[in-house]
Amino acid sequence: MVERQLRRRGIGDERVLAAMGRVPREEFLPERLRRRAYADSALPIGEGQTISQPWIVAAICQALELRGGERVLEVGAGSGYSAAVLAQLAAEVIGVERHESLAVAARRTLARLGAANVRLLVGDGSRGLPEQAPFEAIAVHATAPVPPRSLLGQLADGGRLVVPLAGEGVDLLTLFRRRGSELLSEEIGPCRFVPLIGEEGFDPS
Repeated sequence: MVERQLRRRGIGDERVLAAMGRVPREEFLPERLRRRAYADSALPIGEGQTISQPWIVAAICQALELRGGERVLEVGAGSGYSAAVLAQLAAEVIGVERHESLAVAARRTLARLGAANVRLLVGDGSRGLPEQAPFEAIAVHATAPVPPRSLLGQLADGGRLVVPLAGEGVDLLTLFRRRGSELLSEEIGPCRFVPLIGEEGFDPS
């Protein structure tokens, strides 16, 4: 996976590649899907949600430019796989997942793997966690209709936010950087995610 799916497709951050190699992706999947754990595709994890394909996880981590001391907010924690990778790269990861059943399962897996610097909360991740902001990095694992205003507002100066934004026919993974009062954006590439449901996302109905 690391050599064929990641390095050959432009993932060059050695810390990210090492983290992806250390985290056992199969542990975050239902038993019936574990044989497909390292396929280059998203896989269902229940509640209509998916675990992202390895390249997407690596691309998000690379864009966040983590060096080890950051506090990271993850929106749409799902199975906990991305949080486990982020935990290898940052000091603290706080994940928000709206489905309690997924959060409970993810906590169990993360605890079994010894990811002590990860906390998973249940709630509306589209609003972020204003009471715990600012964050040096924010990763959103669901497609937003527009850049979520609250999440952008919770970025520390110099912080990075990666979020898929809805487009016609395809989502676009986008990086935002905060420079004082200025926000700079950069397109990473096309992608496909489940929708971000919540107050600053899509209406669940």
